[in-house]
Amino acid sequence: MDWDQLRYFLELARAGRLVIAARRMGVDHTTVSRKVQSLEKSLGQSLFLREPDGYKLTEAGRELLPQVEAMESAFVGISQGLPLLGEQLSGQVRIGATEGYSTVLLAAQLSAFSQRYPHLKIDLLALPRAVQLSRNEADIVITLERPERGPFIITRLTDYVLHLYAAKDYLAKHPPITQREQLKNHAFVTYVDDLLFSKELVFLDELVKPLTSSLRSTSVLAQQQAVAAGAGLAILPAFAANQDPRLVRVLADEVTFTRTFWMLMPIELKDIARMRATWNFLREQAAEQQSILMGKV
Repeated sequence: MDWDQLRYFLELARAGRLVIAARRMGVDHTTVSRKVQSLEKSLGQSLFLREPDGYKLTEAGRELLPQVEAMESAFVGISQGLPLLGEQLSGQVRIGATEGYSTVLLAAQLSAFSQRYPHLKIDLLALPRAVQLSRNEADIVITLERPERGPFIITRLTDYVLHLYAAKDYLAKHPPITQREQLKNHAFVTYVDDLLFSKELVFLDELVKPLTSSLRSTSVLAQQQAVAAGAGLAILPAFAANQDPRLVRVLADEVTFTRTFWMLMPIELKDIARMRATWNFLREQAAEQQSILMGKV
C-alpha cells in the first residue's frame, strides 16, 4: 500500500470534494482522482461514493480512515522530533485574515515562512470581510469574532489596539482638539454601515455622534489613505497607522479601543503536518509582534 495514495485518500475524505482536496494538496483535481482510483484498485474495493454534492466514504472507506489517520499522526510526531524533515512539508495552506492584518503584518511573515518551507504553497486571502471555514474558503482563519460553536480548533491569537488619527495637514487647518465633545464638528472616515462584517468594527457609537462622514469604505487601508490625504478623522489599528508618518494621534490619552484576533482551523486538519506548522508559526509571529500590535512602537 502506497503512503502517497493514502495521503490523497485522507485529504479527499476530509474535504469531501475533489477541488478542495486538490487545493490543499497543491495539485490538479485529476491527480487526486487518479491517486484515489489507484488506491481503490489496489485494495479491490470502492472507498468513496460519488454523489452530486461530493464524495462520501463507503463502509470500507470508513474502516480505512482511522488507520490512515493513525499513520499520519505518527508522521507528525516524527517530523516534530526531526527538524530537517520539516523542510519536506508540501501541499497548500490557505489562510484567510482581515485585510489590515494580512497586508501590514502577515504578508511579510508568510514570505519568510515560505522560504523556510519552499515546497509549501501559501494562499493569503486578505479580504475586507469574514472568511468562512464552513464554506471551505480557507484552512486557517484569523477573525475578529470567536464562533460560538463548530468543529474548530480555536485560539486567542492576540489583542491589538486602535486609536483616533488625523493627518498633520488636516489638524493644522482646524482648531486644536482637546476634548471629545469637539469631535462631533469634524468629518469622519469610517466603514459602510450595511456592509460591516463584524460588530467589533463599530467604534463611533462608543466615541461620538459626528455630524457628518466625509468618506466611507469597506477597506480599513483605504480609510487610512483617505485620512492621510486630509479627509477627516478615523479610528485605525495602531499596527498600521503608527507606521504612517503623515498621521498623528488625536486625544491620545483618552481614545483607545482594544480588539481581539481569534484563529480557527477545522478540527480534522489539526494533525496535518503542514497545517500544524503554519498554525504554530502564526502564533509565534503574533507573540513576537506584541509591541506593534499594542501600539507601543
